[in-house]
Amino acid sequence: MSRRVPKPWGHELIWAETDRYVGKILHINAGESLSLQYHERKDETICVLSGELIFEHGPLGEGPLTRVTLKAGESFRITPHLRHRMSAASDCDILEASTPELDDVVRLEDRYGRAARV
Repeated sequence: MSRRVPKPWGHELIWAETDRYVGKILHINAGESLSLQYHERKDETICVLSGELIFEHGPLGEGPLTRVTLKAGESFRITPHLRHRMSAASDCDILEASTPELDDVVRLEDRYGRAARV
């Protein structure tokens, strides 16, 4: 039983949710991006299924972020306390597998005016 959740940048499809993990597919529309954020507990791995993703990441605190382009088949592990942002150069589908803390999002910047903490 899957659940589609609309987002200002596209949508996410939660296809598995247990007390140990969550599986999602994120669809990010071209030109859109998720918040610059970090997680206190959540550990996730993303894999690009289609499209081209601009992924920025770096340690907590000030300083520049490292920017990489990920294409279909490429993946990245996002550990707790890693600042990160995903932006779509083209429509992107991302497979995300994570620990179950769905509310563990601390937003540092958000172009859609959402609250700092979810």
